[in-house]
Amino acid sequence: MGTGVKERPKRTLRPTKPFIPDLVYFEPDALNYSKGVKIMEWVKQNNIPLRMTTSHNRITNLPGDTDLEKYKNAKRTLVVGVRKTLEFDQSKPSAEYAIPISTGCMGHCHYCYLQTTLGAKPYVRVYVNTEDILASAKRYIEERKPQITRFEAACTSDPVGIEHITGSLADLITFMADEEFGRLRFVTKFHHVDPLLKLKHNGHTRIRFSVNSDYVIRQFEPSTSHFEERIEAAGKVAHAGYPLGFIIAPIIWYDGWEEGYADLLARLEKTLPKDATSDLTFELIQHRFTKTAKSVIEQRYPKTKLEMDIEKRKKKWGRWGQSKYVYPDEQQTALREFITERIFEHFPSANIDYFT
Repeated sequence: MGTGVKERPKRTLRPTKPFIPDLVYFEPDALNYSKGVKIMEWVKQNNIPLRMTTSHNRITNLPGDTDLEKYKNAKRTLVVGVRKTLEFDQSKPSAEYAIPISTGCMGHCHYCYLQTTLGAKPYVRVYVNTEDILASAKRYIEERKPQITRFEAACTSDPVGIEHITGSLADLITFMADEEFGRLRFVTKFHHVDPLLKLKHNGHTRIRFSVNSDYVIRQFEPSTSHFEERIEAAGKVAHAGYPLGFIIAPIIWYDGWEEGYADLLARLEKTLPKDATSDLTFELIQHRFTKTAKSVIEQRYPKTKLEMDIEKRKKKWGRWGQSKYVYPDEQQTALREFITERIFEHFPSANIDYFT
């Protein structure tokens, strides 16, 4: 089986537009912060309907006659609030801590773990008290130095997709640029990186792009940027001097997976500028799901082709005592070995951070 880039018919791709919510909620306290005021001005300039709410955790009157309609409307709803919990969760294996600047995502990836972790709160929340969040990050850095402390900004959201509204990634990047022992990381499926390209970063922020085989992107990642847009954006951030990475996730076993993932890595090599590959990392995450996730996904995406047959999976226990279903050992080994070989075939100096 060859591993080169297969010829594909030319297709005209409609550019993925930046996210504009249909409805915005504000906590009153959010307007005590300059970022909250700026977002309010943006909302009014764009003539977006807005409402007030007592808490970003309780949005109960979303429009829609059915649960599915309410879910779809929630994904088009922005909630602007104040982050009160300033203790950071761990974020292994990606980083030491998750830095909370937003929660929720406008994408419709069928497999996403946010389907269950956010439960009945799938709306997009952004937090305006960035100074408080950065003060907590500083405290964690001071506690661990001289060890490097890494912060993951995309554990519960895709912050690139809302950067044009919040500017929060820019705040984090410029803050971390001056931190000798601090590093920032985030991953995205969106290509709207232009606001980040001229920032001072000192190489302390690694920007990663989530990529996958053409089949997985087409079938399971609606409302995200096209593969071609993501790779173009990857070239931009590499030219801007940022360390670059890719997450291949979730790795899915399907008919033709070998050809699909071989094609993915070959296309990456063909389209990435050469200077983008000098300090390249990969993170590999196999598809997994819980029983709760399976139920929720089947309700929200009833026509999904996502395979979630418990009988074909291996049960794996998480650190909090919950179980999830992953591929059996033989399939895991085949996926890991095949994709690892293709990575080093095309990017011999890359680092693979982990396979999980």
